[in-house]
Amino acid sequence: MKLHLSGPENNLLKDTIKITGSKSESNRSLLLSALYPGIKIENLSNSDDAQVMEAGLTKREGTVDIHHAGTAMRFLTGYFAALEGSDVVLTGSKRMTERPIKILVDALNELGANISYEKEVGYPPLRIKGKKLSKNRVSLPANISSQYISSLLLIAPSLENGLELELVGKITSVPYINMTLGLLNEIEIETSFQGNTISVKPKASVNPVTLVVESDWSSASYFYGIVALSEVGTEITLSAYKKNSLQGDSVLQEIYTDFGVETSFGENRITLKKVSNNPTSFIEFDLANAPDIAQTIAVTCFGMGIGCHLTGLHTLKIKETDRLEALNTELTKLGADISVTDKTLTLGTSTLMNSDVAIDTYNDHRMAMAFAPLALRTSLVINDAMVVTKSYPDFWYDLQKLHFKVREL
Repeated sequence: MKLHLSGPENNLLKDTIKITGSKSESNRSLLLSALYPGIKIENLSNSDDAQVMEAGLTKREGTVDIHHAGTAMRFLTGYFAALEGSDVVLTGSKRMTERPIKILVDALNELGANISYEKEVGYPPLRIKGKKLSKNRVSLPANISSQYISSLLLIAPSLENGLELELVGKITSVPYINMTLGLLNEIEIETSFQGNTISVKPKASVNPVTLVVESDWSSASYFYGIVALSEVGTEITLSAYKKNSLQGDSVLQEIYTDFGVETSFGENRITLKKVSNNPTSFIEFDLANAPDIAQTIAVTCFGMGIGCHLTGLHTLKIKETDRLEALNTELTKLGADISVTDKTLTLGTSTLMNSDVAIDTYNDHRMAMAFAPLALRTSLVINDAMVVTKSYPDFWYDLQKLHFKVREL
């Protein structure tokens, strides 16, 4: 589906939006509830990714197709490897079969798992025959996707000897590792994270508990972009959020002060307010701990005519698409002066913005949503707009609540 977007008549916005539960927290909580049936979950994400994760966890044999859900691919690889008696082929979309998984497979096989490749070595689909994993020490490169690390940590308490995981080199995506450890601690699993070593103690059962999933800060990022591009005085309230968040993307509240956006916390909610038109002409951010908000920030900078240099983006090349090249292509269409490397993005200041440009989304939900706030500055078309269902099915409806004009082509 193609959508034509243009902004509201008045760029002074005031409204309240309820955002679905965090995809990242939901998938971790779902796996833990499969390992420990006493766990219940509230505010579960209604995203495609959470649905395929939930469906995958019910299987023990046959083909498990997770489509575009990279988190589900990594987490289910660990889950099935340690699920005694399971025998599955774990696969996904064409793009998923191009996304590397060898580092995780090697680590699990080193722990005693039985995982092999159905086609190309290092890539899905995977044949996984679940068995008891008795070894408890393994190492991983520290600068890889945190999903590999979390896949091991989530199954660790179910292993008879727990797990000691050594991370070799400089650790990136620490907040996502801490999110996983925080959820383990919430169900009274004993963990430690000292230096480059993470330890998780074994636990055969846990007491009944309800995990309440916080709403997704990544999804909130698009409203930060909208507020930044709106008039001073704009206020958008989002629920449900908490000040002591487990999510790395909560750093948005600090980053967007550079764009004149102030964040205040209420009871399970945040209010974003545009307080100034910031005169900054160039900004720099290291997003190694929050790479999923890079697209939103780059588009915000372009929309405000601000130059930027973003670093720590090495994991973006293996996401739903090569996000750096996708940003380069689509922002160039709009008239941006942009250059990318394999781990950085540099945007020059610009005053011109092309209108009615068709933005390609590359099967990537974040491409669709990150570009949408630009409708406040120019009209544009979003190709394959329903790709947003991967993480935020109600996104276009919520934009209409804010009086954006959303028209199907």
